[in-house]
Amino acid sequence: MKTVVLKFGGTSVGNIDRIKNVARIIASYKKKKFGVIVVSSAISGSTNKLIKKTKELSNNFDPAEYDVLLSSGEQASCALIAGRLKHLGFKTRSWMSWQLPIITEGPYNSSRINKINKNKISNYIRSGGIPIITGFQGINLENRVTTLGRGGTDSSAIMLAKFFNAYSCHVYTDVNGVYTTDPRNHHKAKKIDKISYDEMLEMASLGAKVMQPTSVQDAKINNISFSVKSSFTKNEGTLITGNKKAFSDKIITGITSTKNDAKVTMIGVKDKPGVAASIFKPLSLNQINVDMVVQNISLNSKETDLTFTIKSEDLKKTEKTIKQNKKISFRKITYDNNVSKVSIIGVGMITTPGITYRMFQALASKNINIMVISTSEIKISVLISNKHIKKAIAVLHKEFKLD
Repeated sequence: MKTVVLKFGGTSVGNIDRIKNVARIIASYKKKKFGVIVVSSAISGSTNKLIKKTKELSNNFDPAEYDVLLSSGEQASCALIAGRLKHLGFKTRSWMSWQLPIITEGPYNSSRINKINKNKISNYIRSGGIPIITGFQGINLENRVTTLGRGGTDSSAIMLAKFFNAYSCHVYTDVNGVYTTDPRNHHKAKKIDKISYDEMLEMASLGAKVMQPTSVQDAKINNISFSVKSSFTKNEGTLITGNKKAFSDKIITGITSTKNDAKVTMIGVKDKPGVAASIFKPLSLNQINVDMVVQNISLNSKETDLTFTIKSEDLKKTEKTIKQNKKISFRKITYDNNVSKVSIIGVGMITTPGITYRMFQALASKNINIMVISTSEIKISVLISNKHIKKAIAVLHKEFKLD
């Protein structure tokens, strides 16, 4: 019997009618004689409510208890799905991740799945049952509940597909698939039929919310193709795969943007070996992720200016960390949290010259100033004023023939 893994996001199980709809989708696969493994997120909004409670109780809530609390949302949605399927006459039950168990490693709040015990689920599927498994969680070697980070149910689905050697894996959400850009920012955005792991990983890391980056990385490492589709329509969705024969000849596949960046500029930094490390090591130790970095060339070999970007919620912590750092000296520091990163992504740019020029020229044609630039083999990112996001996406979408 071929096995399929079906993952349902929070919006797909957002209310009673939607849970009934999810049950119909699950039933359709079962009627086609598939073995079905279901993974569910918590009902949309419930995890945020739990997080809010922890903040009201403590500004340093215990990480282990935090994971126990947050894991409860998935338990509720799985029980509701199983209850509806039983009402429809199917053999089914909910499974907590610790009951399999799903073994994780790494810190609380951001663990990774290391092993899944298949025996109980395999036997249950062979008996005709439909297991409904909590996503986003597992247990560590100390038998404590752990969670996989926000969006972690995607990782649960990918790893279940790996360990059970699934025939297919489908991630159901509230959108029809992966789009060339966020349709809310550009009305001419188009659904992408097929996209590579690398492109999807870049898009997820650079602002596309449709998939958790860690789950795409897990899929790439384990060569698990999967589709992203809507639970509200019957459209085919988007296939994420490593099969190079599946892709089109487009140079640029998609455009992403962020809304929560901040720019920090340190002026008059003493220019000497190791100064950059002295700046960024304390930031790293304080769990502040530095993204884009540009350093001006020092003409007098004495001072230089250093600019980098961080998440805007880390701005106060960054300012405090820098001012407490006695190993560096500088004349002035400035901050700007009215900035956004816009990126173009596509494996086609590896073999196509002139992409950088075309991107910069297109932005210049709309009088959009570029503050910082970063590149990789398959993406170019620029930092611009956030008031220009929609204008930048529109002109780039047209320039690279994605309209």
